[in-house]
Amino acid sequence: MRTLAGLVVGGVTAWVAFGFLLWAGLALAVVSPWPRGRAAVLARVHAKARRLAESERRRVMRFFDADLAGDYSGARALRYLGARGAVGVLGHGVLLLLALGLASVITMLLSWATGFPWALIEDGGKVTSATIAFAAVPGVLLFYLNLTGIAGIAALERRVAARYLGPSTTELLRQRITELATSRAGIVQAVDQERRRIERDLHDGVQQRLVALGMLLGRARRQGDSELLAQAHEESQEALRDLRDVAWRVYPAGLDAVGLRDALAAVAERSAVPVSIDYAPPAALPAAVETAVYFVVCEAVTNAAKHARAGRIAVRVTARGPDVEVTVHDDGVGGADPYGGGLSGLSRRVAALDGTFAVRSPLGGPTVITAGLPCE
Repeated sequence: MRTLAGLVVGGVTAWVAFGFLLWAGLALAVVSPWPRGRAAVLARVHAKARRLAESERRRVMRFFDADLAGDYSGARALRYLGARGAVGVLGHGVLLLLALGLASVITMLLSWATGFPWALIEDGGKVTSATIAFAAVPGVLLFYLNLTGIAGIAALERRVAARYLGPSTTELLRQRITELATSRAGIVQAVDQERRRIERDLHDGVQQRLVALGMLLGRARRQGDSELLAQAHEESQEALRDLRDVAWRVYPAGLDAVGLRDALAAVAERSAVPVSIDYAPPAALPAAVETAVYFVVCEAVTNAAKHARAGRIAVRVTARGPDVEVTVHDDGVGGADPYGGGLSGLSRRVAALDGTFAVRSPLGGPTVITAGLPCE
């Protein structure tokens, strides 16, 4: 019904557009010998065309679910009014055929039910059951064709509006250049943040353990104490574990050796909070996408375990058409900051692959982190 209403309103505004274009043409023809007058009239025509086009843009967005930015010139608005005027008249013609068909069906049924003669039927104008049966097949077919025509007009309304009122090719290229420049700056910032974090991990973790290990070995050497040697051995194992964790945060070598599924299983095993993994991605993922998926899961699980006081974490890696979607859900206290160092770095990493990244974390939880990554 909403589509029908949009076509009815569009048919009316089409005639308004045609009237405006006729007025604009006559006004410009009258002042064409005078350049100043022509420029003044043209400016007014463009301004009025933009107002009419704006009302049409809102109609298309409301009735046909189109997404239009509304940034266009007066010249483009004029061209749109001319193109959509023809579409609106065509839509009115389709609706008129639908109304005539429905009126014929209702008249035939009433004539059949009441015995009232119908002028278009011979033999006294009586409608019989045979007449109804004979007219049913072509009637249903014509009704289907009419509905198809309505759907086609609605699609044409969206396409014409997108063609004339949407961003031009130059504007799309400019937006793309801006996005690429922003993502490049974000990647540089993310790399700098990751370097600082690695340095902090090495300084506060591995380096401190190695200092403690050296002190224990020195005491054990002076005192010949086997207990101190055992402590030194345990400290060396802890230092190796810390160093391995830092190396995995630089690049998870297990992705190349065992694949993404086993690498995510290793993340779940190392987590202090129980993690369930539902892994059903597209058949094959590019290496860059696998790396991004790994870091999204790893960072989200680490944050949930450290800060969210979560009792359980659920990870889903699923196909979304040809792309892959990653969702990390925890039952913690929420309040995660999407602009914090870790999550903002993930957002930039995903944006570098033309992906989408979203964080929903109300106070009290739960926290849901979602990333969509194109695989083509």
